[in-house]
Amino acid sequence: MQRQNPRARAARKYKATTNSKHNLPVAANLLAQDFSTGAPNQKWVSDITYLWTDKGWLYLAVIIDPFSRLVVGWSIAERMTAQLVCEALQMAL
Repeated sequence: MQRQNPRARAARKYKATTNSKHNLPVAANLLAQDFSTGAPNQKWVSDITYLWTDKGWLYLAVIIDPFSRLVVGWSIAERMTAQLVCEALQMAL
């Protein structure tokens, strides 16, 4: 123990990344977990995640075609905003 000199590390502070308590409209789940398709571009699915980089946290919005499982649009930004998602959708279109 003396040779390795172990030290305690303080726990990181919790950082909220999502605000679920809002009065904004929520889109209906039209797919109802049915991701099967017979051809490309019949359905698109999306998600937002955050990534740690050398410059800090970045948010990534991705749109995927479940038929081919290819990314059809994406956007990355320092903040999770509507513009982040709109840019990913613009790329997909």
